[in-house]
Amino acid sequence: MISSLRGRAAFVDTDSIVLEVGGVGLTVAVTPHVAAATDVGDDVHLHTNLIVREDALSLFGFETREELIVFTQLLSVTGVGPKSALGVLAGLSVAQIAEAVSSDDDAPFRRVSGIGPKTAKLIVVQLAGKVVAPRSAGTSGGQGRGPASGVAAQVTQALIGLGWSERAAAEAVASAVEEATPAERAAVPALLRLTLATLGPARKEHAGG
Repeated sequence: MISSLRGRAAFVDTDSIVLEVGGVGLTVAVTPHVAAATDVGDDVHLHTNLIVREDALSLFGFETREELIVFTQLLSVTGVGPKSALGVLAGLSVAQIAEAVSSDDDAPFRRVSGIGPKTAKLIVVQLAGKVVAPRSAGTSGGQGRGPASGVAAQVTQALIGLGWSERAAAEAVASAVEEATPAERAAVPALLRLTLATLGPARKEHAGG
């Protein structure tokens, strides 16, 4: 795994940088903010994630370790690929992502190109309790997570305990949250009942063992 790179910027595009490292030019996908702040000839240090595919090796680079961590967390969400995850970080800071997740607010993610309503809700549900805002960020200070977000995470864990896969549980909770009233979103028993109703006949099949 290539965890970081330091080198001279040999070429800068709107969404990528070619870094010369040890005589080798490496193309690194970055957010528009990083690209705009970089000039050819600059010494650049990036925290990186190497995505290995059958037909390609792709590097994604970030200014901070926190951004890299959130990028990796976003990749764990069903339906989110590297380009979509980079798009989220292009439009939102780590603090804003943490605030949206803790507030159970999927609206910021729906505004990201390539992120649909279902995937936006899955980001909120699957990252609940995982994304932490930088200590220096904002007035919310990272204190306490929104009750709705915590409820969704607890219901997801309950379904996993009953035998569903994490993916199936998260998708079911995301669907239930969309239909739930504010009161149902705030109470584990109510949201669990609604989610089980959403799962319907599949419950016996998945929860049997």
